[in-house]
Amino acid sequence: MEVELTVYLSGEIHTDWREQIADGVDELDLPVVLTGPVTDHDASDDCGVTILGHEDSAFWKDHKGAKLNAIRTRTLIGEADLVVIRFGDKYKQWNAAFDAGYAAAQGTPYIVVHSKEHAHALKEVDAEAFAVCETPEQVVAILRYVTRGELMRPSPSLSIVR
Repeated sequence: MEVELTVYLSGEIHTDWREQIADGVDELDLPVVLTGPVTDHDASDDCGVTILGHEDSAFWKDHKGAKLNAIRTRTLIGEADLVVIRFGDKYKQWNAAFDAGYAAAQGTPYIVVHSKEHAHALKEVDAEAFAVCETPEQVVAILRYVTRGELMRPSPSLSIVR
Protein backbone atom coordinates (compact mmCIF):
# COMPACT_ATOMS: atom_id res chain seq x y z
CA MET A 1 0.00 0.00 0.00
CA GLU A 2 1.37 3.39 -1.01
CA VAL A 3 1.36 6.41 1.24
CA GLU A 4 1.10 9.85 -0.34
CA LEU A 5 3.24 12.57 1.19
CA THR A 6 3.55 16.32 0.95
CA VAL A 7 7.18 17.22 1.67
CA TYR A 8 8.41 20.75 2.37
CA LEU A 9 12.03 21.34 1.31
CA SER A 10 13.66 23.93 3.58
CA GLY A 11 17.15 25.32 3.75
CA GLU A 12 20.00 26.53 1.65
CA ILE A 13 19.32 27.85 -1.84
CA HIS A 14 22.80 27.87 -3.36
CA THR A 15 23.01 24.27 -4.62
CA ASP A 16 20.73 22.00 -6.62
CA TRP A 17 19.80 19.62 -3.77
CA ARG A 18 16.07 20.31 -4.27
CA GLU A 19 16.33 19.39 -7.94
CA GLN A 20 18.19 16.19 -7.04
CA ILE A 21 15.37 15.16 -4.71
CA ALA A 22 12.72 16.14 -7.29
CA ASP A 23 14.57 14.13 -9.97
CA GLY A 24 14.71 11.09 -7.67
CA VAL A 25 11.01 11.38 -6.82
CA ASP A 26 10.20 11.62 -10.54
CA GLU A 27 12.57 8.81 -11.56
CA LEU A 28 11.04 6.44 -9.00
CA ASP A 29 7.50 7.78 -9.61
CA LEU A 30 7.00 8.27 -5.87
CA PRO A 31 3.66 9.58 -4.58
CA VAL A 32 5.26 12.75 -3.21
CA VAL A 33 4.34 16.41 -3.66
CA LEU A 34 7.28 18.73 -3.04
CA THR A 35 6.82 22.27 -1.75
CA GLY A 36 9.24 24.89 -0.51
CA PRO A 37 10.13 28.52 0.01
CA VAL A 38 10.74 31.08 -2.70
CA THR A 39 14.30 30.26 -3.76
CA ASP A 40 14.88 33.36 -5.88
CA HIS A 41 17.05 35.24 -3.37
CA ASP A 42 16.25 38.71 -4.75
CA ALA A 43 12.51 38.06 -4.86
CA SER A 44 12.57 36.71 -1.31
CA ASP A 45 14.54 39.71 -0.04
CA ASP A 46 12.50 42.32 -1.93
CA CYS A 47 8.94 40.95 -1.67
CA GLY A 48 7.98 43.16 1.27
CA VAL A 49 9.03 46.47 -0.25
CA THR A 50 7.87 45.53 -3.74
CA ILE A 51 4.37 44.69 -2.53
CA LEU A 52 3.96 46.93 0.55
CA GLY A 53 6.16 49.91 -0.29
CA HIS A 54 9.66 51.28 0.12
CA GLU A 55 11.51 51.38 3.44
CA ASP A 56 14.45 53.66 4.16
CA SER A 57 15.76 51.33 6.86
CA ALA A 58 17.30 47.95 5.92
CA PHE A 59 15.84 46.58 9.16
CA TRP A 60 12.26 47.42 8.16
CA LYS A 61 12.84 46.24 4.59
CA ASP A 62 13.99 42.86 5.94
CA HIS A 63 11.14 42.83 8.47
CA LYS A 64 8.50 43.27 5.77
CA GLY A 65 10.06 40.57 3.61
CA ALA A 66 10.45 38.15 6.50
CA LYS A 67 6.78 38.54 7.43
CA LEU A 68 5.59 37.82 3.90
CA ASN A 69 7.94 34.86 3.54
CA ALA A 70 6.71 33.56 6.90
CA ILE A 71 3.16 33.38 5.54
CA ARG A 72 4.35 30.94 2.88
CA THR A 73 6.70 29.02 5.19
CA ARG A 74 4.24 28.54 8.04
CA THR A 75 1.41 27.62 5.67
CA LEU A 76 3.43 25.05 3.75
CA ILE A 77 5.11 23.52 6.82
CA GLY A 78 1.64 23.31 8.39
CA GLU A 79 0.36 21.41 5.35
CA ALA A 80 3.42 19.13 5.09
CA ASP A 81 3.55 15.52 6.21
CA LEU A 82 7.33 15.75 6.38
CA VAL A 83 9.93 18.52 6.25
CA VAL A 84 13.42 18.09 4.79
CA ILE A 85 15.91 20.70 5.97
CA ARG A 86 19.27 21.18 4.22
CA PHE A 87 22.12 23.00 5.91
CA GLY A 88 24.74 23.92 3.32
CA ASP A 89 28.41 24.61 3.78
CA LYS A 90 28.67 28.12 2.37
CA TYR A 91 26.28 30.20 4.51
CA LYS A 92 24.72 29.94 7.95
CA GLN A 93 21.06 29.05 7.42
CA TRP A 94 19.45 30.53 10.51
CA ASN A 95 16.07 30.34 8.80
CA ALA A 96 16.54 26.60 8.31
CA ALA A 97 17.17 26.14 12.03
CA PHE A 98 14.01 28.13 12.71
CA ASP A 99 12.07 25.91 10.29
CA ALA A 100 13.33 22.82 12.14
CA GLY A 101 12.11 24.23 15.44
CA TYR A 102 8.79 25.23 13.91
CA ALA A 103 8.26 21.76 12.42
CA ALA A 104 9.14 20.15 15.76
CA ALA A 105 6.75 22.46 17.62
CA GLN A 106 3.99 21.56 15.15
CA GLY A 107 4.68 17.85 15.60
CA THR A 108 5.73 17.50 11.96
CA PRO A 109 8.55 15.01 11.46
CA TYR A 110 11.66 16.34 9.80
CA ILE A 111 14.80 15.04 8.15
CA VAL A 112 18.05 17.01 8.27
CA VAL A 113 20.65 17.01 5.49
CA HIS A 114 24.16 18.29 6.16
CA SER A 115 27.81 17.34 5.98
CA LYS A 116 29.61 15.58 8.82
CA GLU A 117 31.46 18.81 9.58
CA HIS A 118 28.22 20.39 10.84
CA ALA A 119 27.26 17.55 13.17
CA HIS A 120 28.44 19.30 16.34
CA ALA A 121 26.94 22.70 15.49
CA LEU A 122 23.59 21.10 14.65
CA LYS A 123 23.44 18.54 17.45
CA GLU A 124 20.20 19.95 18.95
CA VAL A 125 18.55 20.15 15.52
CA ASP A 126 19.73 16.61 14.75
CA ALA A 127 18.49 15.32 18.11
CA GLU A 128 14.88 16.17 17.18
CA ALA A 129 15.17 14.95 13.58
CA PHE A 130 13.69 11.63 12.54
CA ALA A 131 16.72 11.07 10.29
CA VAL A 132 20.03 12.82 9.63
CA CYS A 133 21.33 12.47 6.06
CA GLU A 134 24.38 13.62 4.17
CA THR A 135 22.99 13.39 0.62
CA PRO A 136 19.78 14.02 -1.33
CA GLU A 137 19.98 10.38 -2.49
CA GLN A 138 19.51 9.25 1.12
CA VAL A 139 16.42 11.46 1.35
CA VAL A 140 15.00 9.85 -1.81
CA ALA A 141 15.69 6.40 -0.35
CA ILE A 142 13.79 7.40 2.82
CA LEU A 143 10.88 8.73 0.74
CA ARG A 144 10.74 5.45 -1.19
CA TYR A 145 10.73 3.45 2.03
CA VAL A 146 8.10 5.63 3.73
CA THR A 147 5.76 5.79 0.72
CA ARG A 148 6.15 2.23 -0.57
CA GLY A 149 7.90 0.21 2.12
CA GLU A 150 10.66 -0.59 -0.38
CA LEU A 151 14.31 -0.54 0.59
CA MET A 152 16.82 1.14 -1.66
CA ARG A 153 20.51 1.59 -1.02
CA PRO A 154 21.62 4.99 -2.31
CA SER A 155 24.49 4.55 -4.75
CA PRO A 156 26.42 6.51 -7.35
CA SER A 157 24.66 4.45 -10.06
CA LEU A 158 21.42 6.37 -9.48
CA SER A 159 20.92 8.93 -12.21
CA ILE A 160 20.05 11.58 -9.59
CA VAL A 161 23.61 11.53 -8.27
CA ARG A 162 25.54 14.51 -9.63
